[in-house]
Amino acid sequence: MRPSLQTVTAPASLEDLTLTRTPDGQQLENIKSHLDLILLALESLAGIGSEAMLLAAKELDLESVIGDRVTLWRLRQSNPLRKSSGGRKKLDVEEARSLVLIICHLAQQEQENIRRACALLEQVTEQGKEPHRAALLGDYLDNFSNTYQERMDEESPAPPEFLVRLAFKLLIDLLFYGANNGHRRLWLALMDHATE
Repeated sequence: MRPSLQTVTAPASLEDLTLTRTPDGQQLENIKSHLDLILLALESLAGIGSEAMLLAAKELDLESVIGDRVTLWRLRQSNPLRKSSGGRKKLDVEEARSLVLIICHLAQQEQENIRRACALLEQVTEQGKEPHRAALLGDYLDNFSNTYQERMDEESPAPPEFLVRLAFKLLIDLLFYGANNGHRRLWLALMDHATE
């Protein structure tokens, strides 16, 4: 059973995710890479899989965009960092918006778990301890690192320090994306990230 949120949040809407200009091809590549990494962090922390993502799409009335496993798989495979050459290589803005709403919906559902992990990270950092020695953070790091290495196409394995920094940055980001108006925060972050 999932914990209920104590704060009342406004329903997320695709209309909340506006554009000042349409991202170009390279910016869409950056957006889809970042969305896939955020989903990887959610998977690694909370064990969320495709069923939970599809259920979120249904709850948010996004089945016309992401209605089945194959569509979801193709969207995730469109990440240019992935090993597989399969899947669709193009992500459109509507799909990106839908994934933003799904991510934030799932992050809200997992907010208690995310908060606990972030508080533990802050605690061990203040104490000068190694985060991977705390069970929750160690499991998250192992899951994230193993899944990243398994799925991402890299000439040489990513250095462990890089994966630790990336995993913890994404964990902290999830704390904000699961909050009220998290979908707007994520959308703005994606627009900023797309131009990097």
